[in-house]
Amino acid sequence: MRLFCLLLCLFTAPLLDATSQTTTPLPLERLRSPVRLDGLSDEPAWQAIAPVPLTMSQPSFQGTMTERSEIRFAYDDTYLYAAARFYDSDPTGVRANSLARDGYNGDDLFSIFIDTFNDNENGLWFFATPGGVRYDAAISGDGNRSNASWNTFWDAATVQTEDGWFAEVRIPFSSLGFQNLSDRVVMGLAAWRLIARKNEYQTFPALSPNRSLLTPSRTQDVVLEGIQAQTPIYVTPYALGGMGQTARLNAAETGYAMNNDLTQDVGLDVKVNLTSNLTLDATLNTDFAQAEADNQQVNLTRFSLFFPEKRQFFQERAGLFAFNTSNERLFHSRRIGLHNGQAIPILGGTRLVGKVGVWDVGFIDMQTARSGDLPSENFGVARMRRQVFNPNSFAGGIVTSRIGMDGSYNLAYGLDGVFRLFGDEYLLLNWAQTFDDALIDQETFEWARAGLLQARWERRRNAGWSYYSTLTWSGEDYLPDLGFFQRRNYTALNGLLHYNRYPGEHSVFQRTMFFHVDGEVALRNTDGSTESVWLRYMPMVWFKRGNSIMLATTVFYEDLRGPLSFVNQSTVAAGSYTFYTVNFSYGMSNRRRVRTNVNASTGSFYDGTRYDVGIRPSWTPSQHFQVSGSYSLNRVRFADREEGFDAHLVGLQTQVALNTHLSANAFMQYNSAFHIVTGNVRVRYNFREGSDLWIVYNEGLNTDRERLVPVLPISNERTILLKYTYTFDLKNR
Repeated sequence: MRLFCLLLCLFTAPLLDATSQTTTPLPLERLRSPVRLDGLSDEPAWQAIAPVPLTMSQPSFQGTMTERSEIRFAYDDTYLYAAARFYDSDPTGVRANSLARDGYNGDDLFSIFIDTFNDNENGLWFFATPGGVRYDAAISGDGNRSNASWNTFWDAATVQTEDGWFAEVRIPFSSLGFQNLSDRVVMGLAAWRLIARKNEYQTFPALSPNRSLLTPSRTQDVVLEGIQAQTPIYVTPYALGGMGQTARLNAAETGYAMNNDLTQDVGLDVKVNLTSNLTLDATLNTDFAQAEADNQQVNLTRFSLFFPEKRQFFQERAGLFAFNTSNERLFHSRRIGLHNGQAIPILGGTRLVGKVGVWDVGFIDMQTARSGDLPSENFGVARMRRQVFNPNSFAGGIVTSRIGMDGSYNLAYGLDGVFRLFGDEYLLLNWAQTFDDALIDQETFEWARAGLLQARWERRRNAGWSYYSTLTWSGEDYLPDLGFFQRRNYTALNGLLHYNRYPGEHSVFQRTMFFHVDGEVALRNTDGSTESVWLRYMPMVWFKRGNSIMLATTVFYEDLRGPLSFVNQSTVAAGSYTFYTVNFSYGMSNRRRVRTNVNASTGSFYDGTRYDVGIRPSWTPSQHFQVSGSYSLNRVRFADREEGFDAHLVGLQTQVALNTHLSANAFMQYNSAFHIVTGNVRVRYNFREGSDLWIVYNEGLNTDRERLVPVLPISNERTILLKYTYTFDLKNR
């Protein structure tokens, strides 16, 4: 009887969730005549199409919209079109704060969100600002993960007048991918207007604040007929030239000399749409010179720091390859072509992503060159998953491999499932296992100990009660070389319980969260002893003007089997420690031209004390210029043994955009823990999507030259590079 009830819940779950769109699919209209992409949408073809109905989502769901808005959709054989007519009673209040591609700085928005395969799991987000800036991102996990580094081919045009601002968007079907069944395509579609100064969202369909606006399962199903697969072949060669200087210790080890290295290189990327829903990418002599620099961090934990992927080649449908548990990732693409923060030459590789029948599929194969003591290595990933039971449940598997030319290897596989049981209740199951040559050669290796098992129950809601509870077990020999993990050989239980309330149209609050409790307990598998515990209470409020206030209290317990080292030769001896912190943060609305976020914390730290303070100011005097800064101080003292340190992180970032094609970014950082100053300057001229000219300058400076003997030079590394890429379509020249 229980099994029957469970199966009934699984199959009927879509009917039980009031936040999902259950309306009849809406047919989109074909354009009856050509239109110009000029932002005005004043042609007869547009006037013949009725606008979609809009509803205020925020700051008050179904409240009275303060400005008149019209959004229309249409299509032809090649493109999906969208037109927006956003009238404004105060056109001087329209925010257009940036002109840089993918740059958002509190602007007004016209957003389009498309679940291209109508799988209720993945979506593509496009938005345009009144200044004509385009931004795109890939969403996965039904809104739980976003990838802002993803880019594709599409166009937008905007116009500002005394009546407001107006926009047109044109997206090639070749950039979307879709399932064509009997000459009929069904996609999920949502759109909204953001009036930045009022923090007001007007959405289609009516999207309550129960979940994020970027939730594929809440989009409106729309129907397009008579469109066929577009299969362009995009070829993007690049040419790279420049010079680098690196400080190297001389043969006598008495000093350093700057070695000059000239760089001259060429490479090639190819993108082929094999079908409307399957894309093949190939790369030869891959280069990532224009990738954004990583943010400096100071490690005050017992674990490795995590750095996100920013390289463009790994971005398309990156969410498909996600196999994430609470503190681990079975696959993290930064393991390919990067070692200890240094780039390893990538000879080439391929990636295949898309859909085959009911299966989402993804394959990656990359080959790196030999570098120093590292052998040439081959990296492989294969991923498959599909819907099961209902439109919001998925099951699949993944396989990863790292094979060195010296005979070393690391293999892994994983099985995972996301099952929507009823309403907003989800069950997530993961099993993964690894096989490493260094461990298998040992007589102590056991099959079961090389695995990781996780079960998670969660309620996905932004309004009302939400929660999750996760149980994780990881074996001693679980070692995913292509992944990221923090612990080994442990059992952990973590959870969260909080209550969000939206007070309504007449309150100064947009959202309140006076109850929020989360925490984790981690046990050692060897003897069942407690390794670490943390428990946090974190109330928070958001104001309708966009400001927010948070106050948190966290209690920690750490049991160290060995000493823990920090900067400035500060250490914590083995033993058990209980300590606490109190945190406060205040954030201004990112719609303001002058704004800042402030955070501060105080409390104990193992057998010492710790005080933190941070500030992130930003100033946007015009759409052509933005400057932002950051400063954080971690002050740690162990008074009983007269040890301690001050860790300063300083960042200064400026962005200059003459227009939507030419922009420059400068990012300077200072990290006192490593005594370094780094600079990364990137100048980009974007001729059109896929064709760019880049000038990249990097510099690394030492701020404590006396810390090593012989004395370090002031500059230990400097590069300047010029890179040109040009994309053309072999099939549509």
